[in-house]
Amino acid sequence: MKRTLIFFLCCFFAGIHGISAAAKTAGTKPVKGTWINLFWQDERNNYMNPRCTDNTDPELWRLKIKELHEIGMEYLVIMAVANEGKACYPSDFMEPAYPAERESPVEAIMSAADEYGMNVFMSCGWARNQLDNLQDPEIKALQLKIMKEVAGKFASRKSFYGWYLPVEDSFEPVLSEHAVTAVNDLTEYARSLTPGKQIMISPYGLCNADMDSPAFAEQIYKLKVDIIAYQDEVGCVREPMPMKRMKEHFKTLGEIHGKCGIRFWANIESFTWDRETNSWYSTLVPAAFGRYLSQMTGVSQAGAENILSFSVFGIYDKPGSPVPLGQPVWANHAYRCYTEWLAGEGHWPFLEATFYGNVTNRAAGCKVTAAAEDAGRLCDGASGYEDYRCPEWVVFTGGRMEAVIDLGRTEKIECLAARLLNYKKASVRIPDTVDFYVSETGEHFEKAASVDTGHIPNDLHDCWIDAAVASGLDMEARYIKVAASCHGQSICCDEIFVNPEF
Repeated sequence: MKRTLIFFLCCFFAGIHGISAAAKTAGTKPVKGTWINLFWQDERNNYMNPRCTDNTDPELWRLKIKELHEIGMEYLVIMAVANEGKACYPSDFMEPAYPAERESPVEAIMSAADEYGMNVFMSCGWARNQLDNLQDPEIKALQLKIMKEVAGKFASRKSFYGWYLPVEDSFEPVLSEHAVTAVNDLTEYARSLTPGKQIMISPYGLCNADMDSPAFAEQIYKLKVDIIAYQDEVGCVREPMPMKRMKEHFKTLGEIHGKCGIRFWANIESFTWDRETNSWYSTLVPAAFGRYLSQMTGVSQAGAENILSFSVFGIYDKPGSPVPLGQPVWANHAYRCYTEWLAGEGHWPFLEATFYGNVTNRAAGCKVTAAAEDAGRLCDGASGYEDYRCPEWVVFTGGRMEAVIDLGRTEKIECLAARLLNYKKASVRIPDTVDFYVSETGEHFEKAASVDTGHIPNDLHDCWIDAAVASGLDMEARYIKVAASCHGQSICCDEIFVNPEF
């Protein structure tokens, strides 16, 4: 007897045909570290540093470091240990930013990191605030003073891995000479204080970098740091469709780092915005996991040694945590999706494999009938990327998608899937529900599965790919029909899969 199954995108369900539930596509690296922001500075921090929570409580930090350890975080990057003349560690020349009678946040983080075997990149900022400019001699001198004091208090700790230099200068069009000088001056001083410790920077500006200029690589080669964790800028959406160019740029960076002794890391952005992008008056909220997974695969393919993220802390908050950080209930979705992928569960291994283009499709080359231009592309094996203008996307207008595939003969059906695109600004949306039907004659169709794709509310700015997957089927059919509706918006699908293997 044929069965109707409901699959929920955010529930734990069995592995897809062709892969075991505990396996993942080889090559994609998980996120290994997160930035930690100790200070609420503007609206961007509303969930990372909620004002309704005592962000100086040492018990909060012990709990949160434990939760981060549980999902595989090995590196903690402290954004800043001071702000506006107040310190989150016991300073001899700054007032405490926490009740003086209790343990400081930095001490609590270091103690928890010691306990769980984690590595901390310590900051030497902010001398004044998040707008610190190292071209200002006073700012530079104060950062060196902070560095010396912090080194004296924490460098002997087991978890003290090295330094994060908050010199987030830009590669637009190449890294400036004053940025190189500032980084190397701080690096020289850090090495004099803490010999053998790693030194990391995380610059931005790849979006508008002139990577064809010899000066681009030359400026990198001048740096004396140990690690560069490049910001991927996908969350900041500094261009409308950033993913394709980001992956190309990271591939170039991998080639550059193959010629120098600096470790090549990535800093991928987990967030999107609840209002305007890149605004101090807009809040960082979790992006769709399909977007985040594409970022992970992209930088992994480029050869990044480790993936850090701004941010796991405060964005991927553990559901049911005794101390939630203020995220709305739907924000737990991001955490669940990431931990599902980590365990090789749900439809995520399949989606990941499609980013690599290594999924075989029984329907490849089969006849497709659909009310859409170039309907044959739905089974041509060519994948689109995160841009609704990419020619691989077959566009169904009028809010209705229906396509019928003729396999040419009756076969056993175990898994059906459709790869879909979401981009609200162009009125392209992944339908809430995708229905799969089967038939042996092509005249009468019986519903095989109805897949709830899960609505992602944080969709103001991002373009992302996800998939509707119905696995665990056990039926025979020659014809497959896929149908969905989307309230007058366009539906973009680049491939319909029958019994995919990867």
